[in-house]
Amino acid sequence: MAIRTHDIVIIGGGAAGIGTASSLLKRNSELDIAIVEPNEDHYYQPGWTMVGGGVFKPEQTVRKMAGLMPKAATWIKAGCQSFQPEQNTITLSDGSQIGYKYLVAAPGLKLDWDGVEGLFETLGSNGVTSNYRFDLAPYTWKLVSELKSGRALFTQPPMPIKCAGAPQKAMYLACDAWRRRGVLKDIEVEFHNAGGVLFGVQEYVPALMSYVEKYGIDLCLSEKLVAVDGPAKRAVFEVTGKDGKVSRTERDFDMMHVTPPQTALNFVAASPLANDAGWIDIDPETLRHTRYENVFALGDAGSTPNAKTAAAVRKQAPIVAHNLLRVMQGLEPNAHYDGYGSCPLTVERGKIVLAEFGYGGKLQPTMPTWMLDGTKPTRLAWFLKERMLPGIYFEMMLSGNELFAKPDLNLDKAA
Repeated sequence: MAIRTHDIVIIGGGAAGIGTASSLLKRNSELDIAIVEPNEDHYYQPGWTMVGGGVFKPEQTVRKMAGLMPKAATWIKAGCQSFQPEQNTITLSDGSQIGYKYLVAAPGLKLDWDGVEGLFETLGSNGVTSNYRFDLAPYTWKLVSELKSGRALFTQPPMPIKCAGAPQKAMYLACDAWRRRGVLKDIEVEFHNAGGVLFGVQEYVPALMSYVEKYGIDLCLSEKLVAVDGPAKRAVFEVTGKDGKVSRTERDFDMMHVTPPQTALNFVAASPLANDAGWIDIDPETLRHTRYENVFALGDAGSTPNAKTAAAVRKQAPIVAHNLLRVMQGLEPNAHYDGYGSCPLTVERGKIVLAEFGYGGKLQPTMPTWMLDGTKPTRLAWFLKERMLPGIYFEMMLSGNELFAKPDLNLDKAA
């Protein structure tokens, strides 16, 4: 029996999938595009930090998928089970197959809650929360609002993770709320980071360290959360010493905000598209697969060594759209991605350190420094985050508007 085939199949109806579909259709409204996405709701995940900080309401961060899907695209309401790139097919969660001429893979990544012993069982109770889940972000704010004394732990797992600054954002907003209520002096705040530095781009560290000191945060580097006993309110960390030896330490807590370990989705890691680490193996500039010339990927599932953020996707989607259309015309990709990503670090209510950087940690500010110096906390950056970015996301990025995101063409490539 013949299987249904589309010119372009996009896996994932998140920011990357819908953004790419919209950018493609802006260039050619006659394209036959199918988007594979099982979920009825679409989430603005960058807003969950603000929910956990008592700034946004949860409903501000969710919309119905049906209202965001490009009308010219076919929505296949199913999940992707596996890739067969040699046959140009994918298998859906119901066992049926879909064929394609070109594939765009943007399925996201896996939040590995089971990667920490005892964590999943206690989430949403016993003072254990995470802004990485829509249903838990309000619990974060509840805990922050009610805590008057005791110990608050904030954790960050090994890289890569979605938005490397998110674990800190939750902590700074909590500390600022406690400071405003006059109880910060009675709360021990600890940041347990599996990495060896506070933030990976050095230029932003001085501003962040000033807030670590302002809030009296105990900075615990090279400490990875490995187990949680919710009822006992006890966390276990693996500590890597300067000599490389690993030991364990336990910390009691009254509140703990956890950032879960994050890996490639199982069906991605097991597929021919994956590299040894499980991520979809793509050229870091063109975003085309290194082995399958009719396959592109972007977003959190890709192997590009950049920050996994919505801001990165905003730049990647037009590049994939441009390069894919060139490949369809028998030409070589000539738009290149420079690794741009943005992380608005909410250091207090009303101020943000706006980190913008690309491959190798190279600073890539959108605005001139006289207008907005991203290495310092500013009110303008907060205004952008609170008032403008949700609208830019829903109304512009997902609809294919490429303001400040038009592809950077590499004219050295074949014309």
